[in-house]
Amino acid sequence: MNASRRPETKLRYPKFKKSFSEFIGIGSNGHLWVDGCDTVDLANQFGTPLYIWSEGQLRHNYRRFRDAWQRHYDDVHVLFANKSNNGLAIRHIMNQEGAGGDAFGYNELYFALLAGADPKKTVLNGSNKGEEELELAIANGVCINIDAMDEIDLIDKIAKRLRVEEVDLGIRVKLALDPLKKRFGVSMHGPGSLQEQAASHKWGMTLNETCELVKRIAKMKNMKLRELHYHLSRMDNKASDFAIMAREMVLWTAKVRDKTGFTPEAIDIGGGWSFGRKGGTGPAGVDDESAATYEDYAREVCKAVKDEARNQKLKLPTLKMEPGRSISGSIGVAVGRVGAIKRHPTKTWVNLDMSSNHLPWTAFASWYFPCVVAGNADGKGTDLVDVVGPLCNSDELGPHRKLPKVKRGDLIAFLDVGGYQESSASRYNAQCLPAAVLVSGDRADIVSERETTLDVMRRFRVPPRLLAESQDMRVKGYF
Repeated sequence: MNASRRPETKLRYPKFKKSFSEFIGIGSNGHLWVDGCDTVDLANQFGTPLYIWSEGQLRHNYRRFRDAWQRHYDDVHVLFANKSNNGLAIRHIMNQEGAGGDAFGYNELYFALLAGADPKKTVLNGSNKGEEELELAIANGVCINIDAMDEIDLIDKIAKRLRVEEVDLGIRVKLALDPLKKRFGVSMHGPGSLQEQAASHKWGMTLNETCELVKRIAKMKNMKLRELHYHLSRMDNKASDFAIMAREMVLWTAKVRDKTGFTPEAIDIGGGWSFGRKGGTGPAGVDDESAATYEDYAREVCKAVKDEARNQKLKLPTLKMEPGRSISGSIGVAVGRVGAIKRHPTKTWVNLDMSSNHLPWTAFASWYFPCVVAGNADGKGTDLVDVVGPLCNSDELGPHRKLPKVKRGDLIAFLDVGGYQESSASRYNAQCLPAAVLVSGDRADIVSERETTLDVMRRFRVPPRLLAESQDMRVKGYF
């Protein structure tokens, strides 16, 4: 997309003894720093557990992703996956950078619009959209990706009630992906090959369903079909598999054209893009230096789209994608304070006040987050330990980690937690959700307030009859 851009916020890159990413690394005092802030100082100031986001890293990642694709394709729209980190401050930064957005559900769409996201750069996805979220999208001009045959009837009814003259639509498709039937990656959606996992998704319309919807929408004066959409998800970190998916999208576009006479102006190839680092990160730690880079994805996917469009005699479509963790993942760290340390002959457990409530993907696909001792980040790993949380399950945050010796009160920080951790955090054992701070240079601002016990309790109610029964039983001495 070559439209003129607002002047970009200038990024000032810090210098570290050792860099984990452009804005996160080890400072001259041996501590873990995020931009110009010492994470030990931040933890002492704001308390633990604590999420820390780098504004500079977020802007840097977005620009690298965008520029990589624009070097290979003329008409590109990057729609940040709001679900990966749906804080209002994060969305404001994405708006300033010119990013579009992908939203699921009423609240996610409402938060994005509240933060000033451009509705014309925003899409609403979801397999079971309700009237409330559809109305929000229709009233604000957001593109809706249809994912059920009767969804078009709901959209039409709401649009007529609101007297909206044009509704932008897409159709989420269910690609066959035959070329991926013998390709295996990470089992994020059950067992089997990439094709088998994709087939088990609840999302998407078959080719026949897609063509039926295209024909129905063509007869509706207030509906404008804009795109076909597909999301492979984070099942693999090879650019070639995503290029196959993109080629299949162009093939489907040609099949839809041949069956209906309609050619969409855009294809949205979703998310699932990975990023890697030395030592590994991500599912089972497989995303190391061999993982595809932004440039790898852009080069191979764009070539596949161009080649297949030429083969099918199609005009090059607008190309959309919905990166989430690939942009937000490396922007943040989560810091927890060491409590009890239990040393047994065969294992040592280091307990934190942070839990899998706060890093929920540690229990998902054996997700691996690199970790360091925040106050001794360049210390030599001499102890093999399991870093665990206080919940009444195994609550393993970092099993089998080699760390410097730690004591009660020390701080341990997990890297790459900016994507999907805060946005999917939970309250098992009635834990309060942590605060989050946004760092820019040497400034840190709270962007998520720390929950209190009252916040956790406020949704619970005791019926009057139970209050009366308990009072009566107490008076009678039953408890």
